Amino acid sequence: MGTMLGIPPAALPIVLVGVASAMHVGKLPPALPLLARELGVTLVQGGFLLSMIQLAGMTLGALAGQLADRLGPRRVMLGGLVLLAAGSLAGALAPAAAWLLAARALEGVGFLMTVLPAPGLIRRGVTEPGPQARALGWWGAYMPIGAALGLALTPPLYATLGWRTAWGALALLALACAGLVARRVPADGASPAGGTAALRAALQGLRTTLAAAGPWLVALAFGVYSGQWLAVVGFLPTIYTEAGWPGAVVGWASALAAGVNLAGNVLAGRLLARGWPVRRLLWLGYGAMAAGALGTFTAPPLAAYGAVLAFSALGGLVPGTLFALAVRLAPSPATVSTTVGWVQQLSSLGQFAAPPLVAALAARVGGWQWTWLFNVACCAAGALLAVALQARWRRAAAVPVRV
Repeated sequence: MGTMLGIPPAALPIVLVGVASAMHVGKLPPALPLLARELGVTLVQGGFLLSMIQLAGMTLGALAGQLADRLGPRRVMLGGLVLLAAGSLAGALAPAAAWLLAARALEGVGFLMTVLPAPGLIRRGVTEPGPQARALGWWGAYMPIGAALGLALTPPLYATLGWRTAWGALALLALACAGLVARRVPADGASPAGGTAALRAALQGLRTTLAAAGPWLVALAFGVYSGQWLAVVGFLPTIYTEAGWPGAVVGWASALAAGVNLAGNVLAGRLLARGWPVRRLLWLGYGAMAAGALGTFTAPPLAAYGAVLAFSALGGLVPGTLFALAVRLAPSPATVSTTVGWVQQLSSLGQFAAPPLVAALAARVGGWQWTWLFNVACCAAGALLAVALQARWRRAAAVPVRV
């Protein structure tokens, strides 16, 4: 199957694990109306629930990346899947909103430990530049694919089994993914010895990453993308429910809006492999998101839905490009996961801050009609960062890939 889709076989299990993990992001938006009725969750609390899974990445991304570089990416991914399962099960048992917030934070730790090592594992298993770019393009799509599956599959599960049982089933899925990694992903080498020397080496790896400009530029560019994407797609079920759309239509419309992001991610990997400039891809992605956000919140209903599809689909060019940049702009092969961790840290900061900010703006002005201004500001910042990233990509492309 991976070969037919253009996914190198060594990368396929990793992409599948990412998709399954991202379902824990997509499972929440359809549950927000149920949580409001059952647990009294408010709109702003719903915004924090959407973003709480990013808390660990926002605070620990670079350190977790260094942990993966030191202990081995496969070991860290396995531990992350176990914690993700524990967090989902704890959420299924939540008696109140505060418990649910804590469970989402635990899920966030597991999610971070699961997805951070993935680009490093892909780089380790796929060494040729062209296939590697395509594999990383598919990896960039793990979030929209998984979120779309969560948005599409959970409403009927909530209607038939209840949200608590459905979240328990997703915990079992995370454990099944741990079994897949254990069977299909080659083992790491021997874990380095602990002690003071290991701590010094870890801190040096972190300093090396943060002293380089490339990881900062990629991380900032990812932050202004991911926060606005989650703020728009995450609130679609709430927006459409308020507009009176039937529940089944809301679920599938929201899932399609998330899922089409796959197209841009995969296309970015293919175009990078063919030599398209980074700046062109990023400008196309950010420009489409700015125009799409404007249409999403100001156009008539049918046109607005077309705009959100364009927002997500063409916006996918951004993460598909930035994941390839993160791997190539790491200061050294030994800091790939640390670089991806720093990217995840600023990406998570965007995803943590944006939904509550957009929800507060909508609550203040009495609707969603002005929230597009937030998206346009994010896209303008991303377009400026693309200029600097282009120069660094050109220099990195002239250097052979080191493994």
